[in-house]
Amino acid sequence: MEGNVSNIKELAGRLGLSVTTVSRVLNGKAAAHRISEATSRRVVSAAAEFGYSVNRIARGLKLERTETIGLIVPDISNPFFASVAKTIEMELRKQGYSLILCDSQDDPGSEKELLELLAGRKVDGIILAPVGLSCDHVCHFRNRKIPVVAIDRYFPGSPVPYITCDNYLGAYMATEHLIKSGHRRIACIHGPEGVSSSQDRIAGYMAALRKFRIRIRHQLVGGHDFGEENGYLETLRLLKLKKRPTAIFALGNLISLGVLRALQDSGLSIPKDISLVTFDEQPYSAYLRSPMTTIEQPREEIARKAVSILLEAVTAGDIIDSTIGIQLSPRLIVRDSVRNIKPVKS
Repeated sequence: MEGNVSNIKELAGRLGLSVTTVSRVLNGKAAAHRISEATSRRVVSAAAEFGYSVNRIARGLKLERTETIGLIVPDISNPFFASVAKTIEMELRKQGYSLILCDSQDDPGSEKELLELLAGRKVDGIILAPVGLSCDHVCHFRNRKIPVVAIDRYFPGSPVPYITCDNYLGAYMATEHLIKSGHRRIACIHGPEGVSSSQDRIAGYMAALRKFRIRIRHQLVGGHDFGEENGYLETLRLLKLKKRPTAIFALGNLISLGVLRALQDSGLSIPKDISLVTFDEQPYSAYLRSPMTTIEQPREEIARKAVSILLEAVTAGDIIDSTIGIQLSPRLIVRDSVRNIKPVKS
């Protein structure tokens, strides 16, 4: 066979396959329709050999879709959001969709601008890790018939569907672990007040203290964002207290980096001088000098469910059911960053 082909019908004819089979392979849907790997490789190889590629613009016009999804995260440098974005991109690619990734820099004004930008690009739907305390601008997109699903954070009582980790449960588990290791003066360094993930984690921390009848000391609780500098400055403040905490619960991975830096600068070691537990498992957590006890969020499952729910709405040509609110279970990973100072019976 020689020469290029100009359309999918001609390519299918040269291969002796149906147009439907070739179309499904080239649009990344071979697995969904149980097309063998051998056939898929044959189609892809022939398409490259004969210079054929899918005209996505023409296909999009026919389907009245761009097969593009927008993703907005607060901070792409945060390992949690980088990991979630990677999984979302991989899942979308399997379904023949492209991704436009945006960073709102944890700024509500930037988030609003990015939502408008994505709407102007005619994306088929948006996955959003929201910032700020208001969801009015997000709700507006439901009126424009652009499906939106929130991840990581949510707005109580709003019509915006969401998929998150059960932050309350994760914080409760972490605090309970510290209590059962004998700790009573447990500090909590949190993110922005009013943001669901931060609020739920604070609530879980306090619920565990109440369960074990430990007085909540408000001087041990502080913070204003999920950044490293917040963790650093709050730790220095805690170390200046007349009676410093025996343990710190950092409510975010970047916060914990600030805690580690502050303790190192202060000449203190983990867990000999102070214990540490952090929300968010990271690739480096197990390889620190004192491997860190963490709360692991099911980030890949969050990403996959967000893609599945969003694409279902896109295919149906409808907005997402506002009653969808999924909280996935976290996991406590116990390592060596917590010193057992006085075991407590449960």
